[in-house]
Amino acid sequence: METQQSPESLTRLSALADPVRQRLYEFVASRDAPVGRDAAAESAGISRTLAAYHLDRLAEVGLLEVSYARQNDRTGPGAGRPAKRYARSASEVSVTVPPRDFGLLARLLATAAEADETGVVGTALNRAAGEEGVEAGRRGGELIGCLRQSGYEPAIDDDGDIVLRNCPFHQVAQRQTELVCGMNHALIRGILTGAGADSERAELAPCPGRCCVVIHPEQ
Repeated sequence: METQQSPESLTRLSALADPVRQRLYEFVASRDAPVGRDAAAESAGISRTLAAYHLDRLAEVGLLEVSYARQNDRTGPGAGRPAKRYARSASEVSVTVPPRDFGLLARLLATAAEADETGVVGTALNRAAGEEGVEAGRRGGELIGCLRQSGYEPAIDDDGDIVLRNCPFHQVAQRQTELVCGMNHALIRGILTGAGADSERAELAPCPGRCCVVIHPEQ
């Protein structure tokens, strides 16, 4: 995933200034699969034509990605033309004024920690992450709200597990996966502890498209 910090970044983010456009983006971003114009329009309480305009605008500035599929995945004669589907873009967009590159700093620190063959730095990192998690859990109150505030986009699946649809450290995790996932696990265990829950509920279970940690239901 690429993080964009450029003159165009402000234009991308300003596209969300429109309340309707923001609602559409939030709806699309909350879905695990690409969504069509009809569903997006219904979620925002607007017409399909207006939804199409705003969705295409979000795609033009790079906040959404477009794909095509026939309705109900039908094929053959009579299936109709493929319809547009929208999903959250894989690119990250950030703006700081004046420009700052915290992502580069994180990558350099992660690279240095991974190069430490003694494991001392990694152990210290996990300890610090756990302590930070405990404090976040205490401040955040109930667990789901705390995870949401921390950027994890939690959702409860059919098994009752809390899956985390976003990894706040995704960019660095692509390069130093083991180091970052271990830190992430320690952080979430700390959040559980701080929120008064059992830290053992957090399992390191990497899966494409979401955070590497799953939180199981209370026993």
